[in-house]
Amino acid sequence: MSLTDYRTALTTSGARGPVITSLLGRLPIAMIGLALMLYVQRETGSFAAAGLVSAGALIGVACGSVVQGRVMDRVGPTVPLLVMSGTFAGLVAVEVVAIEAHAPVLLLTALAFLVGVSEPMVGSASRALWGRLLPPGSAREAAYSYEAISMEVFFILGPGLAGLLVAMPWPGTGVVVGATCMIIGSVGFATTPAARGHRPQPTERADGSLLGAIASPGMRTVALAALGFGILIGFIEVGVPAAAVQAGHATAGGLLLSVLSVSSVAVGIVYGLRPWPRPMHLRLPALLFGFAALITLLAVPSTLWGLCLALLVAGSLITPQSTAHSVAIEIAAPKGTATEAFGWVITAVTLGSAVGQSISGQLVELSGPPAAFLVASAFGVAVAVALWLRRRTLIPASSRHDVSLAGV
Repeated sequence: MSLTDYRTALTTSGARGPVITSLLGRLPIAMIGLALMLYVQRETGSFAAAGLVSAGALIGVACGSVVQGRVMDRVGPTVPLLVMSGTFAGLVAVEVVAIEAHAPVLLLTALAFLVGVSEPMVGSASRALWGRLLPPGSAREAAYSYEAISMEVFFILGPGLAGLLVAMPWPGTGVVVGATCMIIGSVGFATTPAARGHRPQPTERADGSLLGAIASPGMRTVALAALGFGILIGFIEVGVPAAAVQAGHATAGGLLLSVLSVSSVAVGIVYGLRPWPRPMHLRLPALLFGFAALITLLAVPSTLWGLCLALLVAGSLITPQSTAHSVAIEIAAPKGTATEAFGWVITAVTLGSAVGQSISGQLVELSGPPAAFLVASAFGVAVAVALWLRRRTLIPASSRHDVSLAGV
């Protein structure tokens, strides 16, 4: 893969509209949950309560992404995205009213779950569309790499915007701005010619089994890798803002999380050109293990400047993992389940983030951020070991004999 492949992918016929609108639709993906968490924390004064509400939204996204993906695989993305955009707008408004009314945390969490369920999955639709716009090969892999890199740009901008907007006179500004961007981008994507023209042929459709894409052993391995990745991200997303609060600079939390993604984008571009390890069945456990090891660095600094440097180092392995998850779908997903398969990746990441945020919120209040970072690293190592044990499920059938002879 080369830089020419990136240019070929992004300039292919029919790609311009989906690329532009999906950028706006996905910009708030790392912003809404964090903005909601910071908003609730400001109103309740509790990171534990804020973590539960944010986790509720993430679990909702996890549930909604697979269902929406399965529907899109059968009818195309236009109608599902338009319906969910309208539903999402209404539920966000109800959640904001409930927060302003200081409703019980249980109600706020339940509403956050519904907000997450209704969040329009423009990212899944965008990723799946490349399979129709480009033939198999390096240009399609470059498109998937672009998807992962662009997501990391959003992870840079999203937390920073959330941190800045929560400091506005009304702390719910970030939630409203993020939701508005997602709705406009999703509606715009749904009405592009490429999206409206996506009508799956009967031969492309999945067999209709209840488990769908996740019935594949390889897809379960990819989902496990995404779950471990999400757990680590969830720990960080609570631990870093908590460290900023303890240091007396509460508004710096979102900006610090943005630093996490700066090196991720830079390394991601280079890594996409020369991925290592090249075999996917080795790449997933190696990348997760490396990320878990680097997270231990976050427990060391005693100043925010030191934490900033540690985040810069740890963030270098974020985009390589996101790219690997997306490319691995090509190996693992059954035919006709591309959108749903990516939905399972989103589900696994968001469920992992929900678990990480919930546990991290409790650990932060009991023992402080360093303890949360060390526990996160331990989780990551455990999942990496599990991926190593399942590595053969990601070896294409035609290559398994050669791999067995090599003893890998």
